[in-house]
Amino acid sequence: MSKTRNGNMNQKRSKPLKKKQLRNKIVGVFTNNPSLNLNYKQIAKRLNIGDESTRKLITTVLYELKSAGYLSEVQTGKFRYLHKEAYITGTVDLTSWGSAYIISDDVLEDIFVSRENLRMALHGDTVKVHVRSKKQRNKVEGEVVEVLKRARETFVGTIEKTNTFGFLIPDSKNMQYDIFIPASQLRNIENGTKAIVRITEWSKRTKNPVGEIVRVLGMAGENDAEIHAILEEFQLPYEFDDRLEQAAEKLHLDITKEEIAKRRDFREITTFTIDPADAKDFDDALSVRKLDNGNWEVGVHIADVSHYVQPGTIIDKEAYERATSVYLVDRVVPMLPEKLSNFICSLRPNEDKLCFSAVFELSDEAKVLNQWFGKTIINSDKRFSYGDAQNIIDTGEGELKEEILLLNELAQKLRSERFKLGAISFDRAEVKFKLDKNGKPLGVYFKEHGLSNELIEEFMLLANKKVAEKIGKVRKGTMARTFVYRIHDKPDFERLNTFATFISRFGYSIKTKGGIGTSQEINKLLHQVEGTKEQNLIENLAIRSMAKAIYSTQNIGHYGLAFKYYSHFTSPIRRYPDLVVHRLLFEYLNGGKSVDDNELEKRCKHCSDMETKSALAERASIKFKQVEYMTDKIGQEFDGIISGVTDFGIFVELVDNKVEGMIALRDLQDDFYVFDEEDYCISGQNTGKSYRLGDEVRVEVKSANLLKKQLDFNLLEDKI
Repeated sequence: MSKTRNGNMNQKRSKPLKKKQLRNKIVGVFTNNPSLNLNYKQIAKRLNIGDESTRKLITTVLYELKSAGYLSEVQTGKFRYLHKEAYITGTVDLTSWGSAYIISDDVLEDIFVSRENLRMALHGDTVKVHVRSKKQRNKVEGEVVEVLKRARETFVGTIEKTNTFGFLIPDSKNMQYDIFIPASQLRNIENGTKAIVRITEWSKRTKNPVGEIVRVLGMAGENDAEIHAILEEFQLPYEFDDRLEQAAEKLHLDITKEEIAKRRDFREITTFTIDPADAKDFDDALSVRKLDNGNWEVGVHIADVSHYVQPGTIIDKEAYERATSVYLVDRVVPMLPEKLSNFICSLRPNEDKLCFSAVFELSDEAKVLNQWFGKTIINSDKRFSYGDAQNIIDTGEGELKEEILLLNELAQKLRSERFKLGAISFDRAEVKFKLDKNGKPLGVYFKEHGLSNELIEEFMLLANKKVAEKIGKVRKGTMARTFVYRIHDKPDFERLNTFATFISRFGYSIKTKGGIGTSQEINKLLHQVEGTKEQNLIENLAIRSMAKAIYSTQNIGHYGLAFKYYSHFTSPIRRYPDLVVHRLLFEYLNGGKSVDDNELEKRCKHCSDMETKSALAERASIKFKQVEYMTDKIGQEFDGIISGVTDFGIFVELVDNKVEGMIALRDLQDDFYVFDEEDYCISGQNTGKSYRLGDEVRVEVKSANLLKKQLDFNLLEDKI
């Protein structure tokens, strides 16, 4: 939920209020005037609302607030605030100022809690809050009366010592308190040590909690210490305990004749893998052959992890808890022990491997004529890197060139059809680092998305789509069965309009007409910005205007891919939902009954949450390396684009390497600048000079704080 931000009610607005903004304003009017009976005209006058469409919307909102128990209708069309002294349960969302909002399903708007009324509640904690009947600061206010559940007990940070005691200075900006460490805990601990600390005591009489050191990670600034700290910050594991490693070692590798007899044998059909050059877990392979009728049989073969990882085992339980492999700048933290991910289930060349496969009969135009799903055995003929395959596509020469070129041609036809149906092309260059043996970044480069990537991508998408259709489409004589879908909702119309307004400053436009038309407009825009200075900024904002893809048993389709049915089937080595999909598909193909959707939905939510944590950890590791890369560039000048505007500073992304830093408002000495949230800018009160999101600027690197993962810039010039 977004925060309630009520502005000056006497200020004339230049554009209509959005419904949620209007609702919050109306709640503010009633809670500040609890004794008045007001109708829609009186509300409109108090809010200085003149446009007819918003005045009509007021009536709708008033009746919604009545239904929600906020207002009573004292006579037709006249409403009064219902006095309440209520207690609600919610989650703490801390602000950078130390105050918080309580997010709760019990109320329409978030409850503001000042720092002094948080009562030792921390970010993410589940709390009981007393909600006051009156508003302060144009916000519904409350007071924490009890912490029901801590979001976390351990924190990572840097130890600062004195002669008699020490503190852990937490890495997280969401942890507002340093943690006191008694002297007895600090023997043999150096100042500047990175550590994990557990809170053991927090008296109401003391400002700071008391903690004990759980684990020493190393010295602050060292690569391993900082990477492990990032994983700990997002509560992600970075090693397997001995029990799991031992369980993996005990798995049987032999493929028996009895097992082979249960499977379709692809070992004599040309098969290969295409993966990143540094990959060790090859979880998908393609096979191809020409059929007697002139069509093509293409097999998408996925490592059969479900054969080795049985439900309820300690390996399965750990895989569920992790839910995903985590891809950081310098390492992969796998979901499964290395014995499974890199050896038993990795589709290495010239080795018999067990797979779960989706096999398609395709015409020359890449139309799916027939399909088959089931357990198989394969033997990969060749391991290609993306670079190897791209070279064959570019030159027409190389091992298995006929197969690679054919599959590339079919993939491009699949891709073309997908975009005709409204898929969005978010093929963004990835930030990569050249690292030395100690993990120090020597350079920044961008990993491009080529035709070899698209070749693999299109066949994986096809398999994921067809697996979802196989189970999700209810045909005559069949019953709906619970399944795991990868869903992506349609974009929010208001967010799209905001995005359209922003890009107009660069001379671009999109029509937010909905459906395929909107996705085609976005694709056209992404093509137009390719190669421009503002490309990264606009792509980032376009992605933020979209909904997030999640896992769910409730299928609503995948907007970004333009698929009515979509699942994740193709990466069970690194994604737990794919492993669940394999188990469900096998069960249903063999006549099994539908599983409990409530329990499966809980698992979907956990996997979606862990995926978000993994993405945040990846970004944090990139930020760390970007700051480390800039530590020897203090005083150097760069061209940049303003990528963010806040009330404390403007963020600038450097054009050459996409590194982002901040110019603090206090460092702008030529005027007193005020933040304008609606127009994405800061404006000087005396000069009228403004700096907006997307403006080009010249900056100097002022400082690089590796511990805070923070870059500071000085502004050298105005807009270029």
